[in-house]
Amino acid sequence: MSFEKLVIFYFSGTGNSKNVAQWMALAASKKNIECTIYNIASIERGSVVPVPKDSLVVFVSPVHGFNYPPVVLNFIARFPRGKNKVILMNTRAGILIGKFNLPGISGVSFLISSLILKLKGYSIAGLKSVDLPSNWMSLHPGLNEKTVLFLHKKHKSEVLDFAEKIFSGQKVYVSLFEFIIDILVAPISIGYYLAGRFILAKTFYASADCNNCDLCIKNCPVKAIIKIDNRPFWTFKCESCMRCISNCPKRGIEVAHGFILSFFLYASALTGLFFYYFNSLFFVIPEGIIGSVVETLLFLLMLGISYRIIHYLMRFKFFERLMVYNSLTKYKFWGKRYKALKDF
Repeated sequence: MSFEKLVIFYFSGTGNSKNVAQWMALAASKKNIECTIYNIASIERGSVVPVPKDSLVVFVSPVHGFNYPPVVLNFIARFPRGKNKVILMNTRAGILIGKFNLPGISGVSFLISSLILKLKGYSIAGLKSVDLPSNWMSLHPGLNEKTVLFLHKKHKSEVLDFAEKIFSGQKVYVSLFEFIIDILVAPISIGYYLAGRFILAKTFYASADCNNCDLCIKNCPVKAIIKIDNRPFWTFKCESCMRCISNCPKRGIEVAHGFILSFFLYASALTGLFFYYFNSLFFVIPEGIIGSVVETLLFLLMLGISYRIIHYLMRFKFFERLMVYNSLTKYKFWGKRYKALKDF
């Protein structure tokens, strides 16, 4: 079965998923397939994008915490019902170790999205993971130019080959081995969705190098950055897409590695004291799911308060320098900013 129209929806922080969307469009143009591309972040919530009945629909998004980020899941959840064939694609954290390309993990990104779309009447015609360079410098050093170039070359050709198969009517899915790995990391995906993403949202801060150009605020795809005390402030809405830190013209955004480490140490102690005295003075909070929920909510509450205090203290030079030099992203061996290659 061939297709005459292609509609692509993508979400992208530093450009990986945008590149994949453009590569799919390039492959479509070679087949004389009419293609339309939409940036999910630019579509207002509640808006309905008309999709022709005879078109192939593609969703492309990065994987955050072994799942599509909430902004993408929410978009798919409110996507109108239809009978179109759908392709799900993701960009995962690809890393090159020597000559070995270490792939990322899709987790439940395909599983949950496929289920939602199937319930809406769509049929899944293909699944494709693309291991483009990881941009999560919160968790690992920035990748060098050689690695970035290699991964772009390798996976662009894979995407074009995948598109050729799909446009000719073939169905292409992930391997059974990948599926097993994805199921195994499902608990991590749940933990990230319920707590991990909120913790990472509070790891960013603007140093004294920030000149208040407000580009991070204007360009945030989920509008998660606001201005407080004349300084950018990251709310819990942050998806950790890394667009702000990678595109800051002054390199004025850092990751608060020292703050997060210190917070975990004292928050663990305070949480333990809270449960001890609360259970002694009031009633016993049951263990299990209820206890875990209470502990998580308490932890996030303390994180929000602590981050606000840190944000206030950053106005003082001594404290600001202390924060900066406790951030790994300040140093050359770690802090190389990442942007996907353009026109590649």
